[in-house]
Formats: sequence, C-alpha cells, structure tokens
Amino acid sequence: MPLTARQEQVLRAVIEEYIAGGAPVGSRLLSERFHFGVAASTIRNDLAELEDMGMLAHPHTSAGRVPTDAGYRHYVDSVVAERREGTPAIMLERDRAASEIDDALRETAEALSRVTELLAVVSAPAVTTSSLRHIEILVLQPRLVMVVLITTSGQVSKRVFPFGEAVDEGLADFARVYLNERLMGAQLGTRRVAAVFESADLRPRERAFLDALRPAFETPDAGDVEGLHLDGTSRLLDNLSRAGVGHLNEVLQMLEERYHLLELLAGALHEDGIYLRIGHEMPSPSLQECSFVASPYGVANRSLGTVSVIGPTRMDYPGVIAAVRATADDLSSYLEDIW
Repeated sequence: MPLTARQEQVLRAVIEEYIAGGAPVGSRLLSERFHFGVAASTIRNDLAELEDMGMLAHPHTSAGRVPTDAGYRHYVDSVVAERREGTPAIMLERDRAASEIDDALRETAEALSRVTELLAVVSAPAVTTSSLRHIEILVLQPRLVMVVLITTSGQVSKRVFPFGEAVDEGLADFARVYLNERLMGAQLGTRRVAAVFESADLRPRERAFLDALRPAFETPDAGDVEGLHLDGTSRLLDNLSRAGVGHLNEVLQMLEERYHLLELLAGALHEDGIYLRIGHEMPSPSLQECSFVASPYGVANRSLGTVSVIGPTRMDYPGVIAAVRATADDLSSYLEDIW
C-alpha cells in the first residue's frame, strides 16, 4: 500500500528526529516542530497507520514511535539515495608512489571513519586486477619455496610451496629468470600465463618444478585477494552501545572472522553506485541491529574494491551515504594515475 504525501512527510520527520535524538517520537512533538497543517490527532492517525504498515514500531514503555528496518529502507530508497549533498572531501595525495597503495587504502579507511564516526572498511583490489611487474622465487628451506608476485599497482602476493625433496637453487634461479622474461605485464589467470607454463621448450625437470608453482599464478591466496583495511572498531562499538544494541561480543567476533563481512563486500563490488543493507537484510544475526553502506571504486568502468561503513541502524544515512560516495569517487580518481 503506497504512502500518502503526508505520511511520507511524517515518516521522514520521525526517522530524522529519532536519528538526531535517539528517543521515540510522538505526535505532539511532530505537530509542534513541523508544519503539517493538520491537527495532532490526524498526525496520531498517520503514526498508527505507518505502524500498521510495518514502517514504525511502538515501544511499550513510550507513547512515541521508532523506525523499523522497513521504515529505514523506505526512507533511504525514497528520500536519501538521490541526494548528493556535500561532505568533507577525503583527498589522497596524487603524487603517491604506486608501491604505497596499501598506505592510501589504510589512510582512506582512517579518514572515512573520522568523518562518519563509524567503522570504515576499504577492500584492496584483487591481485588479479593488475599486471605483473616482478617475480621472485625464493628457496626458504631445502624443501620449501616461496613465490613473491609484485604488481604494477604495488600489491604483493606471497605463496609458499612444500616439496618432497630438496630443491636445486639453480632450478629456482631458472624459474625466476624464465618467468620474469615472459610474464612481465601479464595478468594472473590469463591464457598468456598458461602458455608460458605449457611451453614445449621446457625440459621435463623444469616443467615439473614450474607446475608445482603454477597455482600462485592462477589462484592467488584468499588472504591476499581479500585484503581489508578496517578503522574505527571502537567507534562502532561506542555507537552500538549508545543505541542500546546488545551482543557486542558477537559483533566483534564477526569482525575478527570476517566471513560475513566479505560476503557483504562481495555484494557491493559489482553494484552500480551505493549498496546498502539495513538491519534484518544483513547476513548475520549478530549484525541485524546494524546497517552497511558501501560503494565500489575502480577505473575505466572496472570495479577494483569497495569503500564501506558499518554502524547502528540509527545512523545519519544522508551524511554516511554522501561520505561513502565521495570517498569512492576520490579513490577512483587517485587510482586512475596508477592502474
């Protein structure tokens, strides 16, 4: 059932008053503070109808109403999403070296957390999204070899491979020279990479050694691919505590395990614009009193990672959405000169 124009105004007023003050909002306050042009009794009827629609809830200890997840969702979809109001810019140094991209992502998370006073999460681009600049093959122990991949964007991926017998240092040197000569500028997992490993010029011993290392060039380690930069955990917990959210330990555990966090980020990566999940739309019960606001960043119509914020459902949606959007735009502009 669609809302009337006045019900839209009343719902918006309740949500913005509740976000600002944290207390249930009643008809008397609304009629005194807003000019709806109708009696308080009419506002009470609107509040009751909005409650029947599932947009508002009525705490039994209060005469006022508070927004539900559905109310927040309607508010965001109909009022906030189209806004592009200004927000403090999070500008990155344009002359930063490509090798410092991780520092740029970390500083972005720190700045976004300061601006929003919530938990900011910035995901690093996958190693597969950039080209190879240098390869190292290191014999750590007689039967243990590490492959180090450095990309043109400054990312580093490390994989360790055990062998059943001692590895010849000369074989490792051959692999380093052979792969650097042929894979410079290549992207992981491409046909070019496969052709280098399947070359008919390789001797059986060389081919066997390279085959053992091949997974590093096809399926980068998940820990490298899903590099996350988090800042503001204490800010998130403080906000959740003030909002009366329980089970803070479960929220902390979720952040440590990162499984559900990665699920959220994966959903946001290919979204065109703002990606938002509210309350019960979140993937974990421990997060169902939180909201997640994210936007992808990237270059040349290609998403590389996400910029996001997690906070209580009672958050300043216009301000947070504007901050996330501006940060993603600025990070994209910064990366244009590097990628």
